[in-house]
Amino acid sequence: MVHVPYRGGYYPDLLSGQVQIAFGATASCIQYIRGGMLRALAVTTASRSDVLPDIPTLAEFVPGYEANQWYGVGAPKDTPAEVIDKLNREINAIAADFIIKARLASLGVDPMSMTSGEFGRLIAEETEKWGKVIRDAHINAD
Repeated sequence: MVHVPYRGGYYPDLLSGQVQIAFGATASCIQYIRGGMLRALAVTTASRSDVLPDIPTLAEFVPGYEANQWYGVGAPKDTPAEVIDKLNREINAIAADFIIKARLASLGVDPMSMTSGEFGRLIAEETEKWGKVIRDAHINAD
């Protein structure tokens, strides 16, 4: 495979056949999969997706492979703890709302509600995990 970096969306090239394969977020490509315009080969999560249950995980072919995409909300380091706690409570409440949760689930998104401390640990763990991949593969910024 040849890596082709895109500054914007690659879906037009993928849908037209100019690009043959892409690792896309489920939420952004599920409409094309459901519409029959893209064929999903595998998901990169540890377990199969609830919205694409017939699609195998990449780990079923490459044991140990797992790559999750996640998003979070950050704030400047000097933000008062009470502001962080309030933001955390409100964001977690929104993610737990039945309508929001159902909409996200339909896109293959599973909210990971957590405390700010847990989120900090997730960032540290992911940084270490992918840092090791970069070091082991001798990847350098060009």
